[in-house]
Amino acid sequence: MILNLVSSALPTLDSRRPGRGVSAAAVRVRLRRAVTLMLMTVLVPGSAQVAAGNRRVGRLAMRCALAAGVFTATMLVVGLLAPQILVAVFTNVWFLTGLRVGLVVSAVGWAYLVVDAWRIADPLSLPQLQRLFMTGLNGVLCLGLSGGLLFASHLVAVQQDFISTVFGAQTVTHPEDGRYNVLLLGGDAGPGRSGIRPDSLTVASIDTETGRTVLFGLPRNMEDVPFPEGSVMHERFPDGFDCEGCYLNGVNTWGTDHANLFGGSRQPGIDATVSAVEEITGLAINYYVLIDLRGFRELVDAVGGVDIKVGERIPIGGVGGPVTGWIEPGKQHLDGYRTLWFARSRATSDDYSRMARQKCVMNAMLRQLDPQTVVTNFGGIATAGKQVISTSIPSGELATFVDLALKTRSLPVSSVSFVPPKIDTGDPDWSLIRSMVNDELRSSGAKDGLDLGSERWLPRHRTSGPQDANDSGDLTAAC
Repeated sequence: MILNLVSSALPTLDSRRPGRGVSAAAVRVRLRRAVTLMLMTVLVPGSAQVAAGNRRVGRLAMRCALAAGVFTATMLVVGLLAPQILVAVFTNVWFLTGLRVGLVVSAVGWAYLVVDAWRIADPLSLPQLQRLFMTGLNGVLCLGLSGGLLFASHLVAVQQDFISTVFGAQTVTHPEDGRYNVLLLGGDAGPGRSGIRPDSLTVASIDTETGRTVLFGLPRNMEDVPFPEGSVMHERFPDGFDCEGCYLNGVNTWGTDHANLFGGSRQPGIDATVSAVEEITGLAINYYVLIDLRGFRELVDAVGGVDIKVGERIPIGGVGGPVTGWIEPGKQHLDGYRTLWFARSRATSDDYSRMARQKCVMNAMLRQLDPQTVVTNFGGIATAGKQVISTSIPSGELATFVDLALKTRSLPVSSVSFVPPKIDTGDPDWSLIRSMVNDELRSSGAKDGLDLGSERWLPRHRTSGPQDANDSGDLTAAC
């Protein structure tokens, strides 16, 4: 019916062009044949050549189209039944290279088939308006089909570059006692500072079976932090990091400034910080993730902002500069700029309140960054991520952590911070800190199934103070 409408809507005779004297019925037949050949190429690439052109080329194209269809269907089935395998495949750099080449070749090949179908249709034998229609249709199909494949190839290239740049580490570590422990660092390389100083330090301890996660927050101003015996830092600071003005967040800078002591380590500052955190918590750190807070706002903007429940009025600016605005209380949708200030501001509060707000940001992004949001905004996320994220997680482990993240989204996230009044950051009780870690892991790591209605999953307290997120059994409730 569509072909009949097209052929009848266009004039059939043109005294100035080929087709003069040809009956209207004959022109309609030719036009219908031409459109049919083009649509055949769209639906089953190569079918037009098999029907009316070079059959050898057509059969080859149909085999390739069938292989592409089987591949796509297989990926869809795997994605539904075993998404972790799909993630593992699409984070493999060699697979992405092959996929990118395949998409480019397919784009060129499909464009060739469309043009060849146009040639086979012999549009020059049609009157002028029909020829113009067929030429326009040919151009639209070429641009649409090939352009779509080339754009897909571009997205694959972006992902390949992102994975190669950010997840280029090779060392794979194994979970200890059924948990992955990842050190999350918020790096600050502001003006007048030497190197990146991690002002936000959090250990995410993740159960490998359930995805149940505990966040352990370490204040940046911890003094006299210890180091494992036998380490470079312990040899220099056997009684703890006790130099003048030396706090936990300064370990990275010290290690970077004395890189020659770390035997060619690529990240001496991070290595030194990891060793301190391991000694403080008693946890073996598997990997680290460092986010440069100067670029964090770009990452938030790339996903369209984040919803935050603001408990108290938060100043924008202050501490070395004027207050230029405020983030008002209530549920707010914050862009990257305001999210960064929500997480960092301390002009009217202290470091510990800021730590609580940072955990609320982490929890909000975990809850709101569903797979659909990530896929929809992947280009912006990848571009921002390359600039602000550094990690020791190898690409081969991405599938594991994506799977854990999907599990974690459906469970409450606990938070324990080593802050006053329980912990004096000027003279910390390291034994008490390790005891707090062990107690929390025992309470969150039960293997007898997850009963979300049980008392064990409720927040440990229900106060509404600004530091509530520093000690909570459920950050979503606390934030």
